[in-house]
This record gives sequence, structure tokens and C-alpha cells, in this order.
Amino acid sequence: MTIHEQPHVADRHAHFVGGGIASLAGAAFLVRDGNMPGENIHVYEKLDVTGGAMDGAGDPEEGYLIRGGRMFNYPTYECTWDLFETIPSLEGDSRSVKDVMDEFNDANPSHAETRLMYEGERIDASEYGLTDQHRQSLARLLLTPEAKLGDTRIEEWFDESFLETNFWYVWATIFAFQPWHSAAEVRRYMYRFLHEFPQLHTMEGVDRTKYNQYDSMILPLRHWLEDRGVNFEYGHVVTDMDIVPSRSGRTVERIHCETDSGTESVDVDASDLVFVTNGSMTDGSSIGGMDEVPELNETGASWELWKSIAEDNPQFGNPSVFADNVTETKWESFTVTLHNTELFDHIVEFTQEEPGNGLVTYLGSNWLLSTVVASQPHFENQPDDVKVFWGYALFPDREGNYVEKPMSECTGREILEELCYHLQCEEQLPEMLDDVTCIPAMMPFITAHFQPREPGDRPKVVPDGSNNLAFLGQYAEQPRDVVFTVEYSVRSAMTAVYDLLDLDETVPPVTKHYRDPDVLADAVRAAYR
Repeated sequence: MTIHEQPHVADRHAHFVGGGIASLAGAAFLVRDGNMPGENIHVYEKLDVTGGAMDGAGDPEEGYLIRGGRMFNYPTYECTWDLFETIPSLEGDSRSVKDVMDEFNDANPSHAETRLMYEGERIDASEYGLTDQHRQSLARLLLTPEAKLGDTRIEEWFDESFLETNFWYVWATIFAFQPWHSAAEVRRYMYRFLHEFPQLHTMEGVDRTKYNQYDSMILPLRHWLEDRGVNFEYGHVVTDMDIVPSRSGRTVERIHCETDSGTESVDVDASDLVFVTNGSMTDGSSIGGMDEVPELNETGASWELWKSIAEDNPQFGNPSVFADNVTETKWESFTVTLHNTELFDHIVEFTQEEPGNGLVTYLGSNWLLSTVVASQPHFENQPDDVKVFWGYALFPDREGNYVEKPMSECTGREILEELCYHLQCEEQLPEMLDDVTCIPAMMPFITAHFQPREPGDRPKVVPDGSNNLAFLGQYAEQPRDVVFTVEYSVRSAMTAVYDLLDLDETVPPVTKHYRDPDVLADAVRAAYR
């Protein structure tokens, strides 16, 4: 059957495996641009909530939880803004989600005053500290074609002194890069965000949502989809798919799920569409508590499914490259809810950063701790007298400076004790932690997408020879775009929908800011600070 013989879109169905932002965006593009009836779209999610990594949950009594915070950049999120400028906000008026974000950022612009601290002192992060050798290595990386980099690691490309510069600490803690991550991915980020080089230390180019990303973006999008009849099948773990090869290519004919009530199979017509989020940065997450240590899981449903379908289909990528080294792909975050706001107030005073400015990294921390004090309230249901902040560490397996154990073995209380040491208020323990809740989250695959890789390890969004299957998210290959972003997921969804429906629509191209002479000149000047 050729594309011209396909039945009308109203007679076709679409199945999304995973309920993260990529699937939600894909469903929206099917409805908005493909004119598919919402009731023909089915989203299978193992949890009881959608949104994936764009999460935000809890209440003031039990405590709030954000596994990770997404940052946005206006000129580099072309597909994201294309979507959210058409999704109504939940503000009760005619403004879109993008309108509300724009108004919030106009009123609350980011401008970090204290991006780096060491032993209680503010570091001038505007002085990047790069040497001529560092600058030469950066230039050589940018001039080397990605295909020639292969699975080269960052620590193989730059010398050890580069990894101790202010530039690297600022860069690594914004984007969550580790020395053992892919040099090819760093190269992509440098091209994509070259226009941000002069202001990395102030984070002026960062846009944020009014509340956490779940309240501000996922909820409005989900409501929009539900209003159009999209079916959300919660508690459904997709375990396998029947993919049948033929002369015309590979076709998904059946989806197998595990549910609370047993095993289910969903028949898929050859003209139907199947979208799979292959791998997830928050899969296998474990949540701890004030007096509970989160566990470390070493697998997750999305990874098991990808391995299953790639076993007989090599063009579907190599999931083991990303999923089989949890030691290198994990880090830990924590969300703090404060009824007693003494610690919150101390952070603001100690760092001289007003809520909403940006993240502060504590260079003296063995764990390489960073904290983010967002504009308050950060949750729609957050009372005025309750405060919330978030933090994370890139090296959770190192022993703490104050708490003599790795962060990965710490309770929420012990994480806060370690933080208080770096905030130089440990003498006020335990009073400062009275009526405070810290919920740690261990995420074994949070940076798996940065693992050194070779061409082909990530499948194409629509693999060669695929008749009705597309891949979405961080592990679907999209040339030149950067993986640890909402934009990458949304772009994959738009690409997949437009391709499989053969729409006469164009995916917005990745903007080439690096070709602007002014951007190049400003970046070079910043490299000499």
C-alpha cells in the first residue's frame, strides 16, 4: 500500500508508548496539524500521571517533589514555541501557555549574581579562566566533523586543567555534563548555544515557567488533549510489540501491555501509527524521604522495551550503549519544602540571590552541589507561608565534606546537613531543619543520552523501512539538535507526525546562530575573559 492509498486520517489510529512531553506533543500535532480525531489517539503510560521528566507534584503537608527542572531559551526552542503558542493556558483568559511564559519572564528576568561559590565566598564566574591551549581545544572541537569524533569522551579531548576552569563549572552544572560524557554532544551544545557564551555566568538567556513545568505546561497540554477526546491509558506498561518484516518494510501489528488486571494486547492496523519513546531519563527513578534513602535501580520499562524490539531490528539503535552503565549516567536531586523558612531565608541572604535568579554551585562540595531557588510560589497549590527550593549533585558517589558518606547513601535530612555545611550554618542544626521536608530522587539514567556513542546507536525518528513506527525523545537521532532539552523531544514528535502522515508541513529548522558574525565575535571575546 503506498502513501496515496492510505485510508483517510479519520479512519486511522495512533498509539503512543509513554506519556512524556514527546508523546503529548505528538498527539497535539496529530490533532492540530494532521486533523486526526482525538478519540483515535491512545497514550499508554505506566504511571498514573503524564509529563515524564517535566514533573511537579505534592502538597505542603507531605512535601513537594520535582525530579528535575527544565530551562528554556527563546531563540533555540523553535518547535516548542510553535506548539505552546497554540495551547491555551489555564489562567482563565485567552492567553496561550507561551503568552503566560513571556509575561512571567518579562516581569522576572533571570540574572544570576552568584553563579559559583567557594567556602562562602562569591566567585567571579564572568572570568572563564581559559588558557590559549583551552581555547585551541575548543576551536579544534568545533572544526572537527561530528562523524570523526565517534565515541570520544570529553576528558579525552580536553586536559585536566580545562575541567577545573570557571567556564567548565558553569557549563557542566547548567547542562549536566560529566568529564566522561560524549565530546560530540558537547560540540552540538556549543553550536546550539554559542549565542549564550557571553552570559552563561548570569543565565540571562534562560526562560522559566511561572510555576513548575508540570503545572505550567503539562497540565494545559493534557487538558487540551482530553478536551479533544485523546485516550490516556494509565497503568499500562508496554512490554513488547509484534513487528513484522516484509518486502515493503517493517510494520507494527500488535502492542503487548502489562496492567494491574493482567496482560493486554492491542491490535494495530497496517495504516495505524505507532510512536515509541525509546528510553527515558527518569525511568527507574527512586524517591526517598527525610529519613529514607532512595534505592538505585538499574533498569526500567522503556529500556527493556527498546532492547526487546532492537534485538531483531538493528536499525532501531543500540540501547545498551546508553542503559548499561548506571554508574556513569546517574545523579541525584532533592526538593525541599519549608514551613520553617529559616533555611530558605539564609540561602537567599548567603548567596545574595533573590528567588528566581538562577542556580548556585558550591565548588567546595565533594558532591558538586547546586541549588535553585525559584520564584515563589513554585506550585499552584503552594501557600504563601510555605517555601520550596530544589537542588542536585553531579557526583553522588563521593563522600561528603560534612556527612561522611556518599550522597547516594544519604537520607533527605543528611543531604540538608551537608548543604548547611556549605552554607556555613551547620551550627544552627537541627533547629534550622525543624518543620522542613527534603525528598531526594535518585535517577539512574538522567544523563544516559550524553554517553559516548557511534552513528546508528540512536535510531532515526522514522527508521529506514519502517511503515508505521517512529521513535520519540532523547534517543531518536536528530542532526544538530541537543538532547537534554524539551525542544529535542518536541522536535522529534513534530518530525515523526509530519513524516508518517506525509503532511505538507515543514519542521522549523535548527537556528544557526553561530553563523551570525556578531555572535561569533561576542563568543570569542567571552573566551578571553
